[in-house]
Amino acid sequence: MSEPAPFFADLADGPAGGRAVWLRTRDQVRIRAAIWGGGSRGWVLLMPGRTEYVEKYGRAAGDLLARGWSVVSVDWRGQGLADRMLADPMAGHVQDFDEYQRDLDAVLDFARGEAGLTGPMMLMAHSMGGCIGLRALYRQLGFRAAVFSAPMWGISMAAWLRPVAHVVSRLAGPFGQGHRYAPGTGAKTYVLEAPFEGNVLTTDRAMWDYMRAQVTAHPEMSLGGPSMVWLKAALKECGALMRMRPPALPAVVALGTQEKVVDVPPVHLRMAGWGRGELDLYPGCEHEILMEGPAARKRFFDRAVALYEAHRG
Repeated sequence: MSEPAPFFADLADGPAGGRAVWLRTRDQVRIRAAIWGGGSRGWVLLMPGRTEYVEKYGRAAGDLLARGWSVVSVDWRGQGLADRMLADPMAGHVQDFDEYQRDLDAVLDFARGEAGLTGPMMLMAHSMGGCIGLRALYRQLGFRAAVFSAPMWGISMAAWLRPVAHVVSRLAGPFGQGHRYAPGTGAKTYVLEAPFEGNVLTTDRAMWDYMRAQVTAHPEMSLGGPSMVWLKAALKECGALMRMRPPALPAVVALGTQEKVVDVPPVHLRMAGWGRGELDLYPGCEHEILMEGPAARKRFFDRAVALYEAHRG
């Protein structure tokens, strides 16, 4: 049985009635899940990216619920209000990406059981959530269709740094340095340190301010860079996923033409071979399509729900 968890509804700015609960994974990590119920068409499992938390998707929940879809989201281990995995709470860390699948299993058990969600289940996943979500599709958990936003199917880094990152991330663990930040990252939270002008997340000032206000009010939800071990695990998982044939599930991938956070070529390569997949490019948009301006967001959610409706069964 879940227990109520803190939920900052005013900062989420989502539909009325949203709530959060604590869940325990099978390896006894405490994570947080949020639910916005009341949809008549089915429900969407919204998988956040690295550094994110459920309140960030309050407005997205409003967009989906207005179109008839309930929403469940999650604070992955190591971020948001979920258990932090290192003594330094600002370092994002897992030993292996399979740990995120344990989080996912706990959320699915809650949603299908205690929360009583029924109807078709759809996937929506952003950035690192897109990596977790793609792995989930191979596990055949019951999703009918999937929508990805700038999925992390490759790690973006300078060409000269890539071989260095592979070597350093592999050696960090054996030498007891796996907890240290990955090259070029640190404890600072991007949206609090970067100016709006030239940021790599969004071109919309209102959504930038929305994100900043959340972590300003509750800095305990913020996160800095990933650990060396996280980087090693991410490189391993992205490589493994790209060696697999695309899933048979219908999917749409939204990608801004100004994308600078995830590695873009693997996204194009994956979608070129995905028979039931479509790559949807957003001219002038940055990494976070769900945090772009009203026109881009309306296009995104209209396209997502059109896919969901076509595959409700």
